[in-house]
Amino acid sequence: MTPVAVLRLPVQIDLGGFIALLQRLRVPFRVSEEAGEQVLWVPSEQLAEQVRELYRRYPQGDPAAPQMAAPLAGGGYLQPLKNSPLTSAMLALTLLVALLSWFGDNFALIRWLSFVDFRIQGDFIYFAYLNDTLASGQWWRLLTPMLIHFGVLHLTMNTLWYWILGRRIEAHQGAWMLLGLTLAFSLAANLAQYLYAGPSLFGGLSGVLYGLLGHCWIYQRLAPNLDYRLPPGVVVMLLGWLLICMTGIFELLQFAAIANAAHVGGLLAGCLSGLLGGAVARRRR
Repeated sequence: MTPVAVLRLPVQIDLGGFIALLQRLRVPFRVSEEAGEQVLWVPSEQLAEQVRELYRRYPQGDPAAPQMAAPLAGGGYLQPLKNSPLTSAMLALTLLVALLSWFGDNFALIRWLSFVDFRIQGDFIYFAYLNDTLASGQWWRLLTPMLIHFGVLHLTMNTLWYWILGRRIEAHQGAWMLLGLTLAFSLAANLAQYLYAGPSLFGGLSGVLYGLLGHCWIYQRLAPNLDYRLPPGVVVMLLGWLLICMTGIFELLQFAAIANAAHVGGLLAGCLSGLLGGAVARRRR
């Protein structure tokens, strides 16, 4: 579904009240800035006509309008999935791999997705080295660990945050940008973990998630926009969680082994991309 531009207005016009109205009505939309204008987008032409009429009547927003929510929102529970196809596809692929690998217990599949190959002999696991892996042409391993999840809780938390952060980037910068950032952050996180811990078994979307967080965080500070405006405390909470994990408390309690280097690598890569993207957006303004 191709997004439709509803309104093109000078950046000096305050859309805050009207945007608050759209949010109360559960209308799917996004706002971008192009050539000194703020552009309001919706998923379809039919919805665009309704939103234009709504803006004509209530340009500053109107608390008396929520009864119009049902005909405007439309699409039901599937509409958010249709509005964010790349985010939805990524989560569907992650869920499929989790089920096929039975949440990390199917080592026959996991060994094809891990950063380096391995074999299990008795009570021991033997890993190959990265140079041998790349020399044999298995380049996909640089990215595929992000699809591996060990347990339902691991999968649930990672997919939830990818849904929250991925949709924001897809709405503001497009599906191709989200795909490129996802792959870049996965590569940075996996390389960081390998360089820090050596050959080992690790996986999950968390390194990518910290990259998406860093991207939104820094981009928003340089070029403020509604899509990247995270709820208060989210950045503090996730960075605090990273610091707690880095203390080694979970390994000490034998609860889980945390790939902290992957988190840090993803976060640094995300901050760098946010710095570059935010600087470009700020310059265009």
